[in-house]
Amino acid sequence: MISSLQDFKTYVDQACRAADEFVNIYYETMDKRRRALTRLYLDKATLVWNGNAVSGQEELNKFFEMLPSSEFQVNVLDCQPVHEQATQGQTTVLVVTSGTVKFDGDKQRYFNQNFLLTAQATPTNTVWKIAGDCFRFQDWAS
Repeated sequence: MISSLQDFKTYVDQACRAADEFVNIYYETMDKRRRALTRLYLDKATLVWNGNAVSGQEELNKFFEMLPSSEFQVNVLDCQPVHEQATQGQTTVLVVTSGTVKFDGDKQRYFNQNFLLTAQATPTNTVWKIAGDCFRFQDWAS
């Protein structure tokens, strides 16, 4: 029992390091190098943006190009590994972020975003790709 608990803790620690690194890359790319953003997604990934689904590299590219320039500030980051039985043995991490975003020409708004990241092995290392992405503005009545 202890060794499996220790293995799980190691797995969680690895997931958290991957999530932290990923979030820094994702939002910096979104704000400063948006044309490169789709490289972070799997070919058949789906983004749900405030309830509107966009799937595949070409459609994602069109979507990101039409968004105004942005300034994201992540205030909360949480993550957890997804059990292998739920992902057909694929190493997967759920990443949850929230914070503020200001799109050019709009007021600053709160947002919440969830990513399903999947590990893609390359000959030299492991690359995390987005399989699913769900973004939502969090606007509360004042």
